[in-house]
Amino acid sequence: MRRDRVSEDIFVFVSDLYVQATATVMLTEEGALVVDAMPFPSEAREIIAFIEARLGPDSVRYLINTHHHADHVYGAYLFAGAEVIAHDSCRELLARLGPASLARAKQQTPSLAEVELRLPDMTFQEEMHVHLGHRHLHLMHTPGHTADSISVFETNERALSAGDLAMPVPHIVSGDVAQFRASLQRIQALEPDFVVQGHGDVLLRGEVGEMVEGHLHYLDAISERVREVVERNASPRELQKIDIESCGLSRIPLDGAVSRLHLDNLVHLYKAMMTA
Repeated sequence: MRRDRVSEDIFVFVSDLYVQATATVMLTEEGALVVDAMPFPSEAREIIAFIEARLGPDSVRYLINTHHHADHVYGAYLFAGAEVIAHDSCRELLARLGPASLARAKQQTPSLAEVELRLPDMTFQEEMHVHLGHRHLHLMHTPGHTADSISVFETNERALSAGDLAMPVPHIVSGDVAQFRASLQRIQALEPDFVVQGHGDVLLRGEVGEMVEGHLHYLDAISERVREVVERNASPRELQKIDIESCGLSRIPLDGAVSRLHLDNLVHLYKAMMTA
């Protein structure tokens, strides 16, 4: 697992095991704050070991889930001494859908056999503020990727952990395009010095505006291209001709996984427009 140091005491871990999923670690003299917990126990344990080597045992005070998807929450049960924070809907979705989803995942992936579903301890609706040591975290509801998606803004160093609102291609299958657009514009207005994406590399200040504008253009482009297919009453197989480059983004990031995510988006929009 890769570890990037993005400021004196803020580190980003990037998974080697699942589509470059990320977790953010913020150290303070009073303990650590962690954003997202990785899907696989081995990588969650590596993060905990890193923190405890610097701050001692049981030093993670807060773990924040950016949304309910498995690749961001399955490691949460290992942070036994931490308070887990998430959106109200994250807790509801995990309680309702989590057990069956985890059972299926264990059948398909033996390395998840030991995972235990952990629900958030504290939740909020629109925003929440967390203070620990010299850190002030502003948690805000930023739906679009999912209804329960949140972003975490460390106000002193202007560091934003955006979860899957920020990744190399927007993924809207579990979300809403209009909400996605509004949330992207909200994070741009914050003018963060860097953005931790839910998957992939950290974005520096000069790249944030470019990402937002590129993602807004992409969302417009796929909506227009899929609408053309629907209006022609064409087969959904036509969607495979709409490559991601023609919509303004690259197929290279995440070891090529963005092309699959792009096709997921097209199919989702096609189904939605056909039933509208």
